[in-house]
Amino acid sequence: MSSSPFSTAQAARQAVAMRLQGLMRDAGLSGHELAVRCGWHRAKSSRIARGITPPSDADIRAWCSACGATDQAADLIAASRNAEAMYVEWKQIHKDGMRRVHEKTVPLYQRTHSFRVYASNLVPGMLQTAGYATGLLKSITAFQRTPDDVESAVKARLDRSRVVREGDHRFALLLEETVLHYRVCGDEAMREQLEYLLAVSRRPNVSLGIIPRHARRTMWPLEAFYAFDDQQVAVETLTAEINLTTPGEIHTYLRAFAELSQTAIRGVLARALINDALLTLR
Repeated sequence: MSSSPFSTAQAARQAVAMRLQGLMRDAGLSGHELAVRCGWHRAKSSRIARGITPPSDADIRAWCSACGATDQAADLIAASRNAEAMYVEWKQIHKDGMRRVHEKTVPLYQRTHSFRVYASNLVPGMLQTAGYATGLLKSITAFQRTPDDVESAVKARLDRSRVVREGDHRFALLLEETVLHYRVCGDEAMREQLEYLLAVSRRPNVSLGIIPRHARRTMWPLEAFYAFDDQQVAVETLTAEINLTTPGEIHTYLRAFAELSQTAIRGVLARALINDALLTLR
């Protein structure tokens, strides 16, 4: 792909900054003059104009007022909020624990008909068992140093995952074979997780594909991503979740999903790889 999801989010921030710069130039103001009108230090207006510091709603209103363009404020605020929603750090999302973010995304899961998920490092959230999720969320909480609400977060995750069993939802899921071997929980919990994958792979609304680690591939391994219908793609990195809603970016990820799908095996062959992973557990 020609650009990363991070660069897309950064481009959205830069677009807002450029529009603010344009208002300043149209008003014939220098950065110093604008800062004086807003009651700011000059460095603040410079950081906002260069896209280094995201402006708050109040900052945008003050900027537009200083430029005599108060009619532009609402549109710029909306654009800025959209840019910031694209790239949200996990530590910010999880600042009050992880339960709320699971509950917040329930409407998205419920209204999505077609899920396309590529998992390169973990079993996808909607397929996780309680033991697997507990081991994983404990590790995330410790690494991020965020509030520990693992027990309630696991319950919220499992409640959200009811979409696999209820309603009119279809799931196309791709896992790298290595996902079957990564121990993010104890052996017994891992065994339960793999056995659940065997069971869920037989559901009529689930297509579970596994990409063998020795397969010749035309698409390289990517960061994990979730596509919700054709409306949104959520990309997961170590530090942040990046939400893409522009048609071009969504199309690129769906194209990558199609390429990855060609390398995956399904049905009996996929279950054989899961059984092989089970045999490695003591």
